[in-house]
Amino acid sequence: MAELTRRTFATAGAAGIGLLLCTPTANALDRALRLTTARSVTTGGTTLEQVAAAVTPGDKYTRLQAGPGWPLVVRSDLATPKTGRDDRRRALSAFVQFTDLHITDAESPARFEYLHSFIGSAHRPQEALGTVATSALVERVNSVRQGPFTGRPFDLMVTTGDNTDNHELIELDWFLKVLNGGSVTPNSGDPNTYEGVQSSGNHEFWNPATPGQDAYTAKGFPQLPGLLEAGMKTFTAPGLDVPWFCTFGNHDDSVVGSLPAHIPGIDAWYTGGYKVVGKDEATSKKLADAIENGSSVPVSELFGGSGTIREVTPDARRRPFGTAEFVRAHLDTANTGPGPVGHGFTSANADGQNVYYTFRIAPGITGISLDTTTDAGFADGSIGLAQYSWVESTLKRNSSAYYDFFGRKVTHAVSDELFILFSHHTSGTMGNLLPDSRHLLDPRLDGNAFVALLKRFPNVLAWVNGHTHLNKITPHAGNTPQQGFWEINTASHVDFPQHARIVEVADNADGTLSLFTTLIEAEAPYAADYDDRTPQALASLYRELSYNDIHANLGRVGAAEDHNTELLLVNPLS
Repeated sequence: MAELTRRTFATAGAAGIGLLLCTPTANALDRALRLTTARSVTTGGTTLEQVAAAVTPGDKYTRLQAGPGWPLVVRSDLATPKTGRDDRRRALSAFVQFTDLHITDAESPARFEYLHSFIGSAHRPQEALGTVATSALVERVNSVRQGPFTGRPFDLMVTTGDNTDNHELIELDWFLKVLNGGSVTPNSGDPNTYEGVQSSGNHEFWNPATPGQDAYTAKGFPQLPGLLEAGMKTFTAPGLDVPWFCTFGNHDDSVVGSLPAHIPGIDAWYTGGYKVVGKDEATSKKLADAIENGSSVPVSELFGGSGTIREVTPDARRRPFGTAEFVRAHLDTANTGPGPVGHGFTSANADGQNVYYTFRIAPGITGISLDTTTDAGFADGSIGLAQYSWVESTLKRNSSAYYDFFGRKVTHAVSDELFILFSHHTSGTMGNLLPDSRHLLDPRLDGNAFVALLKRFPNVLAWVNGHTHLNKITPHAGNTPQQGFWEINTASHVDFPQHARIVEVADNADGTLSLFTTLIEAEAPYAADYDDRTPQALASLYRELSYNDIHANLGRVGAAEDHNTELLLVNPLS
């Protein structure tokens, strides 16, 4: 359970914050924010201080503004908070999670944006601005620098998958340069002309340069000539100031994150010179149903065939990468940036067969990066038996006490290590048991089986993940108070609310641990002049357009107990 602030502010999301400003709830919000400030080292640059809110909430297009920050919610679902812990607290770690960046080659022929009426994620009006907006998120991490409740400098950053949108080599190059720093030119094909759907003249899409009869224009999307050209321009990414580690996601693994990774002849559709920008409604629905239902998808019809076809400039850099290429790109010393070499991957992962590993988060705390993808298709995932067994043996080897399958406590002489796990998929999205071609004979296990495994080990503190594009924090209680852990799911940076999350681990010196979770937004103004084409203005528009997307789901913001929290745990080492 959470303290009073959890119940009071469960509805105070970005969409509704304007309604609170003249109500009695506003006074309670103000008190909660003052208490949060008193408990923190600093709130600057985080959603504790301010958060994006609509100027005019409703069904029409709106600009954004700074709304009141979100207060800290104390969650006692797994342990009871004790008074005086702020004065006793000792910081153990502070790190940042990025997830679902979806760095997108918006001009690629191997996309099916024309299906967005049936599959909303097939196209986003802001996607051409993703690289510069992600760089603004990096800038936020560099400026905040420390955990707001412990003051501990960030140890590192971890991405939890879907780093690219369509596992193209050029998307991978942009992703690595944005995180490591360097010159980025977010354009493929013709170096001087945007060749994607938003300049195709098709009325299914918002065209920033000219008015249309599309649903976006009907909602009130503005006309912004030159926006797409500005999004293609070279900019210099500062790169992270802290080391970062990478976790693999389904969009890093398969065609648009939904189709099997290994489709004969698919490379030609990626690198070729023809892009489908529209089909008739009946054909589009048939193709969308095939993708979502897992039936045989006619790729030649999806990326070719009849319909409105745009001739584009072929580009070999759009070729889809395999898992091994993804790992080797991280291992390339040219991509080390702030380190470490490989960003978690080592030579043991270079063949692409097993892309999971352990890494040191801070003294006494180990991270486990998982691969929950299967390259057979579908967006959801699972875990192979071999990887499941590896996790089990890793936890056993570093635990002085754990519980066997029958609930019996097992003890042995070993120094305890605390663990935090990272994956792309959540426990609730690991029901895809299709075999993975890398391990065809390896049985697949679902999220329930994996949760049951983690509950056996008291030294598992949290499982941090993405994939759902929403903020959600779930307690997993075990058979004993020591066996519980928290599942921390964070919204994407491609769809609104475009968050990343700071996680701090602290020892309260009273038999409990606290995990503080604080959401952050990209370092960009909430509103920019529509004539401004600077990187900060483009990052601002990326957020604004995502809020107003006709497919936007503002419920992804989550409730107050999924935002800025203190998550209590029994300290397994006490």
